[in-house]
Amino acid sequence: MQITVSGKQVELSDALRTRVGTSLDLMASKYFEHAIEAKVTFSRLRSNFTCDINLHAGRGIQLRGEGEASEANNAFDLAAEHVAKRLRRYRRRVNEHHRDLANRERPAAARQFILQSEEEHAEEVQTHPAVIAETITEINVLTVAEAAMRMDLAAQPVLMFRNSASGQFNVIFRRPDGNLGWIDPGK
Repeated sequence: MQITVSGKQVELSDALRTRVGTSLDLMASKYFEHAIEAKVTFSRLRSNFTCDINLHAGRGIQLRGEGEASEANNAFDLAAEHVAKRLRRYRRRVNEHHRDLANRERPAAARQFILQSEEEHAEEVQTHPAVIAETITEINVLTVAEAAMRMDLAAQPVLMFRNSASGQFNVIFRRPDGNLGWIDPGK
């Protein structure tokens, strides 16, 4: 991680720069394997030092922490604690999201068949329609509203899904009058 330590109208000691660099490296590596950069700026406000930390931890992840104290080291400690608290919260949310995804039921695999219509094989003497295509598809766990939205987005006439409320297999389809039909086997 690239760390830039600067001071606005404040002289910074090498010991402070080293301490800031090692602390931020340790903190960022605890929560992110490859943090990108950090900018730490010290300045004077009245009789106190202020420390502003801007940490670019990853794609789209910007964190900011501020601290104010009578000494520069204490101001950095306060700002670093703000950043660490935000990193912990972010990591906790990511972990909870992954746990929720792990606990969610995985989509079931099913075969989808496309059958030849009766008009296409009227001249042939067959009593059953011929299978034109066979594909593997997923049966997702969805609410009825999500299933209707996915069916409309994919411009499909019918969609089979596992109802997230009941856990049962359900089917929604486009009726000849343009409305949606819903088949729910119930309990």
